Amino acid sequence: MKAWYIGLFSLLFIMPAQAQKQDDASTYDQLKYDAQLTGMPYPFEVSEFSLSSQGSDLTMAYMYLPPEDDFPVVTLFHGKNFNGAYWETTASWLHDQGYGVLIPDQIGFGKSSKPTDYQYSFAALANNTKALMDKLNINKTVVVGHSMGGMLASRFSLMFKKTAQRLVLVNPIGLENYLVYEEYRDVNNFYRSELKKMPEDILSYQKKNYYDGRWNKRFAKHAEFLIGWVQGPDWPILAKVSALTYDMILTQPVIEDFKYLDMPVTLIIGTRDRTAPGRDLKKPGVSRELGRYDKLGEEVKERNPDITVVELKDLGHLPHIEDFDRFKSPFLEAVVRKTQANDPAESSSDK
Repeated sequence: MKAWYIGLFSLLFIMPAQAQKQDDASTYDQLKYDAQLTGMPYPFEVSEFSLSSQGSDLTMAYMYLPPEDDFPVVTLFHGKNFNGAYWETTASWLHDQGYGVLIPDQIGFGKSSKPTDYQYSFAALANNTKALMDKLNINKTVVVGHSMGGMLASRFSLMFKKTAQRLVLVNPIGLENYLVYEEYRDVNNFYRSELKKMPEDILSYQKKNYYDGRWNKRFAKHAEFLIGWVQGPDWPILAKVSALTYDMILTQPVIEDFKYLDMPVTLIIGTRDRTAPGRDLKKPGVSRELGRYDKLGEEVKERNPDITVVELKDLGHLPHIEDFDRFKSPFLEAVVRKTQANDPAESSSDK
């Protein structure tokens, strides 16, 4: 009898939570996007850059806000579950200060081409972005990367040191070499998993992992395109691309590059973040808790003590979305930083 009561109580507890997830997802029932996000508005004018890469003719979408006078251009690299549109507030604010802003959608993401026979690598994406900069006559840039974009920004800065004036990393993934701690899985493993995704899965993941269970219209805005893709006509293609880029993240570590970065580098960390791609693939016997951003800053400093670490307490994976007012001051300081030698302290903390 006791077990029966416990089972009934558990069922009553679970059912409302499941119903809430379904209600949240039903809000987006009519939302459908094709692979190029046709019909989805972006905050600034979208242009297209045609390029040839790996024997294919591709199109790279981008937004560009030219600088005033002699202000530098800031290039913003988006994360895996995002596109260039989520940089709207950051880009508008930078442009108001006089900076130029370049916001590309990488090949495989946003409004850009989505080849399924492409060898996705951070080096290839960096090379594509450099070609776009050459077309726009951008010879120097401040490089900013968030999440997966932080991995790409790091590789870009290693490859094009004369172009990257400064590097700013915002809650980047890749601060750990994942395959040291995780089992490798074939791309098809990720593909099958992606095909099963439903709108409620996207909402649940972002609520839990990005915003500590909190949710509002501003946060929801950045999940809508993924929901539209899952419900749209091209999801099998997009799921394959997503699987290929998961493989890129797990098999192409950039943390080993950090000791070779000799431009000013700032790492801005929302310490509540626990993002760790492939956490469920941990090898037997591994006790390390992956994605502890409250500890990763110290580990980065051990690899390269010249990197400036700024910790934003009680913020998560998207500090520029979650609390831009707290984010903008350390961010601007990182953008204008000239040399690490002038830093008064190796690490700072924003309470």
